[in-house]
Amino acid sequence: MNKSIKILIKWVVGPLLAAWLFYSLYLQVKAQPDIESSIALIKGMPFGESGWKFWLVMLFVFVNWGMEARKWQLLMQAIQPINFITAFKSVLCGVTFSLNTPNRIGEYGGRILFVNEGNRIKAITLSIAGGMAQLIITMLMGCFGLAYLLLTRDAFGSIMGISTFWISIFLYGSIFGTILFIFFFFRLRWIIYLLNKLPYADRFSKYINVLETFDAKILLRLLSISFFRYVVFVLQYIFMLQLLQVEQNMWTGFWMITVMFWIMAIIPSFAIAELGIRGTVAKTLFAYSTNTIGILTATFGIWFINLFIPAFIGSLLILGIKIKKEK
Repeated sequence: MNKSIKILIKWVVGPLLAAWLFYSLYLQVKAQPDIESSIALIKGMPFGESGWKFWLVMLFVFVNWGMEARKWQLLMQAIQPINFITAFKSVLCGVTFSLNTPNRIGEYGGRILFVNEGNRIKAITLSIAGGMAQLIITMLMGCFGLAYLLLTRDAFGSIMGISTFWISIFLYGSIFGTILFIFFFFRLRWIIYLLNKLPYADRFSKYINVLETFDAKILLRLLSISFFRYVVFVLQYIFMLQLLQVEQNMWTGFWMITVMFWIMAIIPSFAIAELGIRGTVAKTLFAYSTNTIGILTATFGIWFINLFIPAFIGSLLILGIKIKKEK
């Protein structure tokens, strides 16, 4: 892509999109009835009988990224074994780099700060397997969530204002895509073969071929860790929604959130603009609830604790690396 176009998208289109979404959400919050009581509810989240849910959500931040660090540690065994603490630092630095890049692709640039110089390109290649594992779980759970929406459409009325025909098409397409991804995930050698057929691929073959080191056992471990990480993330959302009195039915909330995660996975965005998109998608999915401010607060809260706080810690780690190098 032309450099000027990249600059335009990053510094003009992205911020304008974010501003428009935030303004739209602001108008919705402003129109919220009994906004004072909603604000009082937010202030009381860490306290009271359900306060434990708030603190559990906070604890899950470290569980969430700890499992991602374990995945990274498992991936790195192929080229440069690292301990869990180093993997955890690497992941946090990746979060910092991801905030201003489309679909968080900058995350890999942050992770390789703790990788030896000769292994950095290989490390980025290895991260493909980790990313595919998490995406497969997101797609698979999204398919179940879409099926749940279709089966319970009478309880919710219209589904996101979209006819069941198009929801069904989306479900069938998602199922096909999930099967395809799972197939190629367990046939990484085929991906390597196809990539090696591309022009000038011989220059990068030594970096791509590292994917051949993964057998079915390791791939299954990556999928299992990705699944448990996904469940933790969903539980965070459910507890936040319950604290804000948006969704008390854990089963319904679970499947609604799986659909939201799947929709977010296929929408190209920057992490900053993503907050506004998340709010819009969440409000649409939970349209049967009139607690708009609760929906948006839960969305912002999860985004803040799972991205902003780790990114802040990661920025301190990056600063420490720079100071160490200067010395």
